[in-house]
Amino acid sequence: MQSDFLLIAPSTKAGEDFMKHVKLLGLPFIALTNNKMERLKLEGQGVKQIIRVDTSEPAKTMIPDYPIGNVILFEESLPLCCRYIQICRSWTSGRIYVVTQSTNPRLIYKGLGADYVIYSKNGDVKFLLSSLQTIH
Repeated sequence: MQSDFLLIAPSTKAGEDFMKHVKLLGLPFIALTNNKMERLKLEGQGVKQIIRVDTSEPAKTMIPDYPIGNVILFEESLPLCCRYIQICRSWTSGRIYVVTQSTNPRLIYKGLGADYVIYSKNGDVKFLLSSLQTIH
């Protein structure tokens, strides 16, 4: 039986670092992006599974062929993160985590469907790995 994939939007340096740790642990994950340049960058980093979405038309986004479990979004911008939450919430009943360096959008993200909004100056959320490992 295929376990659910962790979906990561590694839009920041901290997100890329987190994704590397997930990869080292051998957790099944998929990277999420909305542009070709980031997709190419992710491929160059050895990421095998990438979902590219059109955030300008979220309603046209297809449900992935992979079972999506938890989602971790590293906030690059408020509008992009909001769109990612809207898209991802329809893909999973798992938890959606947003990692942000700003305290302002917490209620916005929660209102859109994020379960946890984690404020971190440096974006280091490796502490989540222990709870994610027990799920798989």
